[in-house]
Amino acid sequence: MTESDFAFLRQLLLQRSGLALSPDKRYLAESRLGILCRRRGIADLAALVQSLRFGTDPALEHAVVEAMTTNETLFFRDHTPFELFRDVILPERLQTNAASRSLRIWCAAVSTGQEAYSIAMILDEMAPRLAGWKIQIVGTDISGEVLERARKGIYSQFEIQRGLPIQMLLKHFHQEGDKWRISERLRDMVELRQHNLLESSSHLGQFDVIFCRNVLIYFDVPTKAKVLDGMAPRLVPQGAMLLGAAETVIGISTLIVPDRQHRGIYRSQGSIHAQPAGLGLPLEPVRATAGLRY
Repeated sequence: MTESDFAFLRQLLLQRSGLALSPDKRYLAESRLGILCRRRGIADLAALVQSLRFGTDPALEHAVVEAMTTNETLFFRDHTPFELFRDVILPERLQTNAASRSLRIWCAAVSTGQEAYSIAMILDEMAPRLAGWKIQIVGTDISGEVLERARKGIYSQFEIQRGLPIQMLLKHFHQEGDKWRISERLRDMVELRQHNLLESSSHLGQFDVIFCRNVLIYFDVPTKAKVLDGMAPRLVPQGAMLLGAAETVIGISTLIVPDRQHRGIYRSQGSIHAQPAGLGLPLEPVRATAGLRY
């Protein structure tokens, strides 16, 4: 791949998906897009870039973005965010939303669904306390291909072994050959939609909790700021956002700020100043029977 072609691809990916591909990632582009060329019967990478330069094939542009998107995920990834969700955020929302008895959660960049289904498992464990509540988990991703996998809820033995406690496996999955399918009950708890984080998310409504984990690391600073500032209005007052372990809002956004009492939780700027007494502290820990530490 020539320098010119690689520069064009980097700019295209940045504009279409926010992906900031560093100069040393040319090998990755050549590898992934080489596979795409073979699948679509395109002669080589030069021919692929030439077609992209014409700009007359949106489907090809989308295929390139999908090919270059990293979809690394696993069940209960990093543990701590799920413990914060279970032990701090949920008690807050149960108190705050007692009148409406509703709870909305957004998993941005949901990939093949493990994060959303991990949340569904936690909520299922506390079903008696949520009886009569309207629960909605919305998972979005730029890739239609991974969303289709998430909808099916079928995972390999390798994917199952990465982070899923055995109690959860036995309770929520059944084996189909050498694969495992998550229960229909949990699949029904998750609504999956295709969405580009660079575009307006106003149509999604507002959420009590936003998981936006391990996606900002692929963006440059201006794109991170655009995504975070676009998400800020999607949080209800005193709502909570959870980011990846290597991600932060500090020096990037003034609309989303760290929670003063709980490391790893972020709030909208307005919520920090308007937070009523008693919130922001764990009320009554909600413990999943299977636990997340193992």
